[in-house]
Amino acid sequence: MLPAAMEVQCSPWKKNACCTANTSQELHKDTSRLYNFNWDHCGKMEPACKRHFIQDTCLYECSPHLGPWIRQVNQSWRKERFLDVPLCKEDCQRWWEDCHTSHTCKSNWHRGWDWTSGVNKCPAGALCLTFESYFPTPVALCEGLWSHSYKVSNYSRGSGRCIQMWFDSAQGNPNEEVARFYAAVMHVNAGEMLHGIGGLLLSLALMLQFWLLG
Repeated sequence: MLPAAMEVQCSPWKKNACCTANTSQELHKDTSRLYNFNWDHCGKMEPACKRHFIQDTCLYECSPHLGPWIRQVNQSWRKERFLDVPLCKEDCQRWWEDCHTSHTCKSNWHRGWDWTSGVNKCPAGALCLTFESYFPTPVALCEGLWSHSYKVSNYSRGSGRCIQMWFDSAQGNPNEEVARFYAAVMHVNAGEMLHGIGGLLLSLALMLQFWLLG
């Protein structure tokens, strides 16, 4: 459990979090020691825009309900990632609206930075333009920014079918229900796949038997 004094953007997870108060404090800095990532790589990012990035990172670091979307990866700086987390459509829309006039130099922030100084800088030749230039639509931002960590959902906040970046913890964590739903769906799909494979193997075994007997 995180102390009540934790930084405000991570506060929805204070009752049940996978991060510490120190992690939360670092996430709110312009250049965090956690990643050495500078949000202001193309001039000062608008506060309303930066708020979404902090909430995004709080969700990544603190949420205990993203298990269904964890995938193993073989990368030097991490061994697992999130893939296609179903982000509520309003959260994506608001993120894009609050950021489209801020500036960046890349459409994918996972790779391609100049890290020679120890902090991310725009690669040679990259132009600082508005977010809207690199992300012409909300979907382009939310799905392209972190290499499809998110998939924009057709569902709305409160539906129980999409992950919310921000919520009122006094009303409970709506993402818990969402995680349970998708975990159950994935379990059923995996069972059907195994059943299908089992049937295929049985058919092949029978065909082989008939061939040998013939």
